[in-house]
Amino acid sequence: MNAQNQAGKLLEHASSLVEAARKAGADAADAVVVSARSTSVSVRLGKVEGNESSESDEFSLRVFVGKRIASVAANIGADPKTLVERAVAMAKVSPEDPFEGLADPALLAKNIKDLDQYDDTIIDTERLRLDALEAEEAALAVKGVTNSSGAGASFGMGGMVLVTSGGFAGSYAATRFGRSVSAIAGEGTAMERDYDYTSRLHFSDLLSSAEIGESAGERAVRRLNSRKMRTGPVNVIFDPRVARGIAGHLAAAINGGSVARKTSFLRNSMGEQILAKGIRVTDDPLRIRGSSSRPFDAEGIEGQPLDMVEDGVLQHWSLSGPVARELGLKSNGRGVRSGSTIGCASTNFAIEPGSVSPQDLIASLGDGFYVTEVFGQGVNMITGEYSRGASGFWIEKGKISFPVSEVTIAGNLKDMFKQMIPANDIERHYGVAAPTLLIEGMTLAGN
Repeated sequence: MNAQNQAGKLLEHASSLVEAARKAGADAADAVVVSARSTSVSVRLGKVEGNESSESDEFSLRVFVGKRIASVAANIGADPKTLVERAVAMAKVSPEDPFEGLADPALLAKNIKDLDQYDDTIIDTERLRLDALEAEEAALAVKGVTNSSGAGASFGMGGMVLVTSGGFAGSYAATRFGRSVSAIAGEGTAMERDYDYTSRLHFSDLLSSAEIGESAGERAVRRLNSRKMRTGPVNVIFDPRVARGIAGHLAAAINGGSVARKTSFLRNSMGEQILAKGIRVTDDPLRIRGSSSRPFDAEGIEGQPLDMVEDGVLQHWSLSGPVARELGLKSNGRGVRSGSTIGCASTNFAIEPGSVSPQDLIASLGDGFYVTEVFGQGVNMITGEYSRGASGFWIEKGKISFPVSEVTIAGNLKDMFKQMIPANDIERHYGVAAPTLLIEGMTLAGN
């Protein structure tokens, strides 16, 4: 059955449940089905290590009786009458929640946009196996690579069906294809590891297996003979792959749920300068082929592209209906579901590029640290304190000089954001995007 026919049948089922809930005494109701299909193959040293497939259709029904709410989850084949009666009975004895409820009908998506997220290319496990093997072979062919940590290829499809008693009914589906490989260079205690990967909604947009394999091998070899630097102040340049993590911390800090819970260090910063002047941060749920695009959110609202930060000044929180009501605001279509709860999340979130090239940014630095990987969980989103293990390359006289490992970089995200300078490069194939970033005035802990 193709995705369109499957969505049609699920819409019918969800609609019948919502109607049954109203007849059973619910003042309002919504039903959602989240579908997922995935297949992956992993290999190591030329042999298949894993072959996994999964399918699921997670269904849930929410019912409202006044300000009381209950949610039930079930299989698609569950008896509708029993399901809705149980949900309504649960709602009647639940505590009131003043912030829950269906979305304002005026905000609901009227025409569901096609964001070109679905690719009907059929990829079987044999093709996945061959792609993973090719990626590993390319990595092992790089001079200096001595071993493999494995390679993989995957295909997945996810979809959402939503029906509400407030007049919304819609569905969308998205595919995702991926390839990855991890390579080891050197011997004994001098071994180094690195990786590369590609992930796209459309199969034809993937980087080739040979390309990511060669890149992973070269990245591992470049890390050989690393040094440990002295403790002291340092100016840091974050590679785009790591800069996405910095952008992710910003997205989390301006999440309305975190603001409502008072767990964000930026909770009192609306309308204030949180980044350097000139920096713009966007969030666009309607980007064509965007990794985190969605034509409507978990409440049926069509979110619009927003400048979350403009000229360094914070303009918006990411908001769902319940969180917006708690904060005295209006939803901007960033709702996501977790069981019966509607939370908030960014969509295609990006620190927009600046005007200087990464090469010129490095050249202007003199001495500093070019970070290509961070690890550890040392980020406190309540205070903004940031401390992560890091590796990368030392910059001397404006040029990348030698590899560095076994050090820690630290600072406070409030200060780091205000010292941030973005380069003009950016990779938008991921849900969180950022260019190369320079952040001055951090602390390095090493020797």
